[in-house]
Amino acid sequence: MSENLNLEKQTREVPELTQGDKINTYFRSTFLLGSFNFERMQSIGFAVSMIPAIKRFYSTKEEQAEALTRHLEFFNTQPWVASSIMGVTAAMEREKAAGKDIDDAAITNVKVGLMGPLAGVGDPIYWGTARIVLAAIGASFAIAGNILGPLIFFFGLSAIRWATRWYGFKYGYEKGTEIVSEAGGNTLQKITQGASVMGLFVMGALVYRWTSVNIPLKLTEYTDQTGAHVDVTVQSILNQLLPGLASLALCFLCMWLLKKKVNAIWIIFGLFAVGIAGAYTGFLGL
Repeated sequence: MSENLNLEKQTREVPELTQGDKINTYFRSTFLLGSFNFERMQSIGFAVSMIPAIKRFYSTKEEQAEALTRHLEFFNTQPWVASSIMGVTAAMEREKAAGKDIDDAAITNVKVGLMGPLAGVGDPIYWGTARIVLAAIGASFAIAGNILGPLIFFFGLSAIRWATRWYGFKYGYEKGTEIVSEAGGNTLQKITQGASVMGLFVMGALVYRWTSVNIPLKLTEYTDQTGAHVDVTVQSILNQLLPGLASLALCFLCMWLLKKKVNAIWIIFGLFAVGIAGAYTGFLGL
């Protein structure tokens, strides 16, 4: 009798997630940090996001309760890429519900194994690159009084977040456990490096636009061929060498100070002090 029950479990047909299940999971995942706590971090949010998949795969209340309990263990990663882990976990839950040889520890180990690598990708791409680049682009418009500034930042970052959560879950569910091998390889490392290079390139191009340094200190004066009076300042010489050279030098100085472990707050206060003193003495100007 027990052999027949085991055979029935192994050959049980388990339905796929419907489009409604995926949409439901997506909206639930947006509240991943809604019950954040310092004991198990995002575990409650993860378990709540998995409810549509668990209800679809498991028919009895006992199996559903067991699955939910399994996902109440410690979990913490970059919130947007967590949807990819949810997709992989949902695929494993479906295999387990179908009777495959997958135990609770295997599902937990996959989640834990993906948390670190995906957090290492999500933090530099979204927090360290996309958010800063969009903020810089938006600030360049906002300084000029253009309403596009805040709109570019808000809707641009929101679009990236929506796409990452939605397609991340679909990709994770379709790829299943294969994504684990990719996380262990150099695919994610290449993505991180590419995003970092792109972010540095864009930030470097924007330094001249939203960083202004003017040194109006007069060195000499003369009268040109048209009879106009011309003052030769430090800033005019720097502009002849390379427009924005002072701004670029200031950027490199701040980078050097950060590399020397100088607190960013002290750098900000130092810039305030130098700016005020420079304006008072006439060394710096608008």
